[in-house]
Amino acid sequence: MNLYAIRAIYFFELARTWRTLMQSIASPVISTSLYFVVFGSAIGSRMTEIDGISYGAFIVPGLIMLALLTESISNASFGIYMPKFSGTIYEILSAPISYVEIIIGYVGAAATKSIILGLLILATARLFVSFEIAHPLWMIIFLVLTAVTFSLFGFIIGVWADGFEKLQIIPMMIMTPLTFLGGSFYSISMLQPLWQKITLFNPVVYLISGFRWSFYGVSDVNVVISVGMTLAFLSLCLTSVWWIFKTGYRLKS
Repeated sequence: MNLYAIRAIYFFELARTWRTLMQSIASPVISTSLYFVVFGSAIGSRMTEIDGISYGAFIVPGLIMLALLTESISNASFGIYMPKFSGTIYEILSAPISYVEIIIGYVGAAATKSIILGLLILATARLFVSFEIAHPLWMIIFLVLTAVTFSLFGFIIGVWADGFEKLQIIPMMIMTPLTFLGGSFYSISMLQPLWQKITLFNPVVYLISGFRWSFYGVSDVNVVISVGMTLAFLSLCLTSVWWIFKTGYRLKS
């Protein structure tokens, strides 16, 4: 394996984060802090506990997952789109580096940035609410697994997009609504039975439910199912990326 090539891509992508620090790190942290102020303090002080957890603490996993999904997709999609846009992708494809090494470099950098952001938001949450993490190891596993999975998904979007506006369609028009409707700010057990069943078709429900379980030991969906759904989506993304490089879809034309 060409570790030098992987390091070159990986650190080049990480360096872009430090060049756009306000956009990549500061903006998501500030936005999430506002959620804590509005929902956790202002609204949460007027709400009862959910599953024995204060409302401010209850929304912590959902807000971290909201930022994690959004940034993972954004980082990975922009990371591969820019070489396509500038034409440098052809230099990468012609270099003595395998497709696997290209994926590790781009997706690894995007996932690393998202994990750092998730941990920063977790630390920021401590300033607003008090909470404990029941299963810290599983919390890290869910964090890493989700970041890698949706960085792969973002990579696919970046390859598919043929314009800057398309980079925002799926994150803004699909993923953000699914995250808000996936139990970020409430338990799906609070919904009517019919809507509970409909909500289970939302894949983000399983991510947030499993992540919340790692914090408080409570979940809307069995944690085994949550892990299974995440791994299933990861497998789908890996298969899609393999097909992209096998056929050269929007990379070689």
